[in-house]
Amino acid sequence: MNDNYLVWSVVALLGYTAFTPLAQLATSSVPSYVVALVANTILAVSALGVALYQRGPILVHVTGDAGVYMLAAGAFLTVGILAYYEALATGPVSVVVPIFGMFIVGSSVLGLLFLGDELTARKGLGIALACVAVYLTATG
Repeated sequence: MNDNYLVWSVVALLGYTAFTPLAQLATSSVPSYVVALVANTILAVSALGVALYQRGPILVHVTGDAGVYMLAAGAFLTVGILAYYEALATGPVSVVVPIFGMFIVGSSVLGLLFLGDELTARKGLGIALACVAVYLTATG
């Protein structure tokens, strides 16, 4: 397995870390749906640019099971992100982000239940500690 995913994970961490306070600053004076529209339009245009640069076929991948999964993922992403923007517009980052970050626990559990990921004692402890960390952060 290629270790590039670690580099991409750190880049994603840095990007999302900067995104959150910037989105909250924007939503303090602009409706959350406008911030969501602008920020996610930049995302969509950028993703299109990467796809065109890679010269990969796009429409051929939107059929079959993968297409259904992509459409469902897009629907859930839409609900989650629009709710996240609204939460940032109305609540403190120090509470919103940890609660939103529970998607790590939720996604891990779904991976364990439906995708064949292995549950180890260490992974289980990490999931439990993540729950404790969110509780302490969001209520502290």
